[in-house]
Amino acid sequence: MEMRENQHILTLSNVNTFYGKAQILFDMSLAMSPGEAAVLLGRNGVGKSTTFKSIIGFVVPKSGEIRFKGHDITGLPPYKICSMGLGYVPEDRRIFTGLTVMENLEVGRRPPRERFEPWTPQRLFELFPNLAAVSKHLGGQISGGEQQMLTIARTLMGNPEMIILDEPSEGLAPVIVDQLANTIKNLKDNNVTVLLAEQNLNFARRICDRAFIVDHGRVCHESTITDLTDDVCEMYLAV
Repeated sequence: MEMRENQHILTLSNVNTFYGKAQILFDMSLAMSPGEAAVLLGRNGVGKSTTFKSIIGFVVPKSGEIRFKGHDITGLPPYKICSMGLGYVPEDRRIFTGLTVMENLEVGRRPPRERFEPWTPQRLFELFPNLAAVSKHLGGQISGGEQQMLTIARTLMGNPEMIILDEPSEGLAPVIVDQLANTIKNLKDNNVTVLLAEQNLNFARRICDRAFIVDHGRVCHESTITDLTDDVCEMYLAV
C-alpha cells in the first residue's frame, strides 16, 4: 500500500506483531488523513485490538513502522505517544472506580494544543449530559454506558488530535449507542481524527468515512464506508 506521509496523520507500514512466538499482525498497513473517521472491521481474534495496542505502545512490533504526525512512534512508551496527541479508549474502560466522575476527568487533564479548542469538564458535560448529572458520583457507582462516556471524556481531557476507540458500542443499550454515535460525529466536527474497531456494522456506517476490513492480522479490504458492499461484508464479517 503506497502512502504519502505528508497527507496522513497516522500510518502503519508492514507492521508485524507477536505475543511470544505467536504472530498476530502480518505486514499490517493502513493510513489515515486528519479529521476523518475510519473503522477496523473484522471477526473476533483477527488482530484489531493488537493493531491498537501496537499503535499506542502497549506491545512493540517486531518489525515495520508506525508514524504519527510524521514522527516514528514505533515502540515508544504509551505516555510519550499520548503526550504527542494520540488518545486511546480501551475496550475494558479502565476508569478509576474509587474516584468521582469529576476527579476522573481531572486525572486526564493535559495542556491545550494549538489550533484546537481545549476540552474542559464544562464542555464535556455539554457533549455528555448524562455525566453532568452524576459528576459527584464515584466511577464504580455509575452505569456501564456512563462509564464508557467517562472513559472517552477523560481521554478528551488530554486534548488529543486523534482518538482510538476499541469496540466502543459493545454491551451498550441502543439509546446509549445513539448518543455515542452523535458524540463521535461531534468529535469529527471538532477536527478530531477517529479510528475505531467495531463489530456493529450499522453503528460504523453512521459515523465513519472509511472502512478497513482486517482478516488474519492484515488489512484485506479498504474502501469508503458507502462503497462497502454486502458481498464483502458477507465474505469477511459473517459468522
